[in-house]
Amino acid sequence: MKIAILDDYQDAVRSLDCFRLLDGHEVKVFSSSARGAGQLAIRLAPFDALVLIRERTAFPRALLAKLPNLKLISQTGKVSGHVDVAAATERGIAIAEGVGSPVAPAELTWALVMAASRRIVPYANNLKDGLWQTASINPQLNGLGRVLKGRTLAIWSYGKIGKLVAGYGKAFGMRVLVWGGEKSRAAAVADGCEAAASREAFFEQADVLTLHLRLADGTRGIVTADDLARMKPDALFVNTSRAELVAPGALEAALRHGRPGWAALDVFTDEPLPADAELLRMPTVLATPHLGYVEKDSYELYFRAAFENVVSFANGNPTNILNPEALTKSLP
Repeated sequence: MKIAILDDYQDAVRSLDCFRLLDGHEVKVFSSSARGAGQLAIRLAPFDALVLIRERTAFPRALLAKLPNLKLISQTGKVSGHVDVAAATERGIAIAEGVGSPVAPAELTWALVMAASRRIVPYANNLKDGLWQTASINPQLNGLGRVLKGRTLAIWSYGKIGKLVAGYGKAFGMRVLVWGGEKSRAAAVADGCEAAASREAFFEQADVLTLHLRLADGTRGIVTADDLARMKPDALFVNTSRAELVAPGALEAALRHGRPGWAALDVFTDEPLPADAELLRMPTVLATPHLGYVEKDSYELYFRAAFENVVSFANGNPTNILNPEALTKSLP
């Protein structure tokens, strides 16, 4: 099969141990993103199968219609709204889903909490410029960092990642406060956390607030400007899940008004994030380039499953197909 691996920004996939699973196939790895559906269609038209790295590229109906040779989309992890499944099914394009792990994103979340709370990045950068114990040359921002012990960690959604983050918070002596659906709150209480009395209380009491929701129609823009305005002036807002969980422009406006006072972000509505993005110009924001799952063990896990699905499909034994109806329209 002719296989394309998309958006491998670091050209890291070919160095993975699992890459050898594709031996015998014609494989092209793209390390740069194509801008525009037209350019992307020309790039991908020759391929029988695509391996997607999470949601880095969207595949709407119009783009799928321009890929006549495409038989399989092999997804690393689960499909999350970036592929028009109905359109793919109509065109006989099978979609294979993979597996994932909560460990890497949970650990990155905690790394951001620690780094932002102690102002580690600005301290380290200023030290290279000869400035000792200086968080900022702006006197208003040159305050002290703070410990986490005794403070309130607010977690929205108590799924696999949220549960790990809650455990980290407990280990650091934090009060863990959870908001979410009834089952989510009940599970948190059973594990010794607290359920917030209300959504308003959840935002008002947080010293560190972190989102661990799935992005769906019901959660898109679920965090509003009113929610953020309830946060403390010295609170930290953390988002390693999806930028679209926050109403458009709400976080930027909230940070300009000082509630919350700080943010640590790994996800953005436009990725790769342009260098002139407002969030990157805010000294109260710690931003990382969507690294939640970007580490060696996670890549081996994600891509091994994706490559195994490709090989199974090529051998006439499709596995983990999200839309099996497509198989009746186009068989390898």
